[in-house]
Amino acid sequence: MKKQTQAIHLPYKRRDAYDALSMPIYNAVAYEFDNAEVMADAFCGRIDAPDYSRVENPTVTNFELRVKALTGAEHVIALNSGMAAISNTLFAIVEQGKNVITSRHLFGNTFSLLTSTLSRFGVETKLCDLTNVDAVEKLVDDNTCCLFLEVMTNPQLEVVDVRALTEMAHRHGIPVIADTTIIPFTQFSAKDLGVDVEVISSTKYISGGATSLGGLIIDYGRFPFIGKRLLNEMLFNLGSYMTPQVAYMQTLGLETLDARYRVQAANALALAKRLCTLKPICNVNYVGLEDNRYHQLSLRQYGETAGAMITIDLESQEACFKLLNNLKLIHRATNLFDNRTLAIHPASTIFGLFSAEERAAMDILDTTIRLSVGLEDVDDLFNDIKQALEA
Repeated sequence: MKKQTQAIHLPYKRRDAYDALSMPIYNAVAYEFDNAEVMADAFCGRIDAPDYSRVENPTVTNFELRVKALTGAEHVIALNSGMAAISNTLFAIVEQGKNVITSRHLFGNTFSLLTSTLSRFGVETKLCDLTNVDAVEKLVDDNTCCLFLEVMTNPQLEVVDVRALTEMAHRHGIPVIADTTIIPFTQFSAKDLGVDVEVISSTKYISGGATSLGGLIIDYGRFPFIGKRLLNEMLFNLGSYMTPQVAYMQTLGLETLDARYRVQAANALALAKRLCTLKPICNVNYVGLEDNRYHQLSLRQYGETAGAMITIDLESQEACFKLLNNLKLIHRATNLFDNRTLAIHPASTIFGLFSAEERAAMDILDTTIRLSVGLEDVDDLFNDIKQALEA
């Protein structure tokens, strides 16, 4: 089956008692066992049966199995946020005295997790320009435990050569963890690019219009110790498992993911082209534009679409605030890939607690507005931005 069909028609692991077409919400905590022997086997993983909903629930398992079928993963674990996916994955890999190689071009909380939180546990973070593979390789040493990257950075929209980085890392026996939230897994194969573990904020495209918070760890099994620690240690000890209510909503979102994403990506491209005609806008950054420096690399890696995030630069922060305050249709809000178009000033919000020097090193500019493009008509979005600039 093609991916869109798989997303809708994957059979349940067990037949539902009432043959419901949509997996019901199993809002249960504990499960009955026929005897003590079966109970022991379930708790020790010798049979495939739910034992306690903090670590396994039928509704969540159904969601995980659909993602597994779409990605070809060895393991899929659904958690309660994208940051939970990132932190659980890193805790499964890092150790005191080890180091992680990554970029300054990371989402703000991911950057803080690596450079602040993990540093208190004796883990070093080495920051490097990931577009320079030779420079990255020079940082590798015997204590490097992983390479962490975003396939398209937020909000800089930088694209790295994923295959070149994974080939280099694998020569040194180092796993590669990639945040692939910006481009959904229905559009490209991270596994084929050599990524070992994907981490995703399923709050974004997958949830189906910002219905719920969630995260996914997609482990391709190249480094078996990662999956073992995730399933036997992190899942049990950190308590971040997805709730059945969220899994139900995100399973429905998964069924329409491909259709929604294609409209949003097409809207983003059309809007980016039209925004280039507005003189008050100093720069339009969208990887789908043919003159974007990452356009060809993105085409090779991710296909014809380039996501649904655009950034624009104005002459000053004051001009950015005026535009945001004058918007009438587009919402002033955080989050990405809602059905609605959202606008935010990253430097004063997401990165607002970083110093000016730190923001400068991360290429977070005071002049930038981030747009998450939704499902509205492009004419309406363009006219709203145009009137906001004129006002």
